[in-house]
Amino acid sequence: MRFEFYTEALDNVPKLSVDGTVDNSIHFSHWQGNTTPAEVKADTSTEIALNLVASPNRAELTKGIELVTNNHFDTDGVLSVWTVLTGERALAHRELLIAAAEAGDFSEHSSDDGVRVSIAIQGSDQASPNNDDGSPLARLLAGEEVDDDARAYELVLPEVERLLTNINDYESLWREGWNSVTAAIESFERGKSSVTEYSDISLVTLAPELFDGGGFSPTKHAAPYTAISKFAKGALFLIAIPTAGGWFYRLDYPYYSWAETVVRPRIQRRDLTNALELLNSREGNHDGRWQIDNREMTSAVKFLSNGTLAASRLEPDQVVAVLQTSGSLSASSAV
Repeated sequence: MRFEFYTEALDNVPKLSVDGTVDNSIHFSHWQGNTTPAEVKADTSTEIALNLVASPNRAELTKGIELVTNNHFDTDGVLSVWTVLTGERALAHRELLIAAAEAGDFSEHSSDDGVRVSIAIQGSDQASPNNDDGSPLARLLAGEEVDDDARAYELVLPEVERLLTNINDYESLWREGWNSVTAAIESFERGKSSVTEYSDISLVTLAPELFDGGGFSPTKHAAPYTAISKFAKGALFLIAIPTAGGWFYRLDYPYYSWAETVVRPRIQRRDLTNALELLNSREGNHDGRWQIDNREMTSAVKFLSNGTLAASRLEPDQVVAVLQTSGSLSASSAV
């Protein structure tokens, strides 16, 4: 097996499309629209790759194709590519590989080392399969910033096995991000942040101190998704952050919901038109608007002013009541 980062030059070349989905290829991917063989399907592409290399039908599934490709760089992409290239030897790391992929693509805390591996590969906590900040591991290996995905793969793939077996050797890459994850988890465990579960919505109230220091601001930076995923179980997450004069709000789908999953339930995207009309009619801050915001893969709605989170004057229970009574929160079903 050999890997080549996807370009249009591979359009008509027989290939295995691992994680990302590209045309004229055999898919081993959890991305929507994939044609992955049913016998190896799983929630992450890394688990799909592990199922593939463990399958007695591997040669039939791959049709003898030796070229592996992917069209983006992230933890799940790197680990699924590495698994297919490595073959059965990768199975010794199965649990850690899956945990790292779940941390990277779903912002889930399946294990401490899984989160740390993902931070080292793709960067700090985020619910997206892409990282605009670049790979800390690629940067370390190159001795400079790496903003080219193909080069990042070239640097990182030979280092994966050492990373998996010696995660503490890479502490400089994951320590800061890991501290942020644990601080958020501890905030929930101590009751400073909280989750209140309704029929199919989780009201997530974040402690203001999570955003203190270091120039971190909820108007500029992501919510602590890994901690939220650990405690919130709804089909929608209403994230509320108290601020002077009101609350910052964002409404998100569970962070795995962008992918095609097998074990995790499929989450139906909702028609939030009526909810937005009601929220805006009751909103006291007329400088902002409740509006659809899908700039992130799982975001649904935010209260915004000029494209930035603004302070709503509605209380969290009022927002939940609107969402529950507007017909937006019918039972979840598969997409």
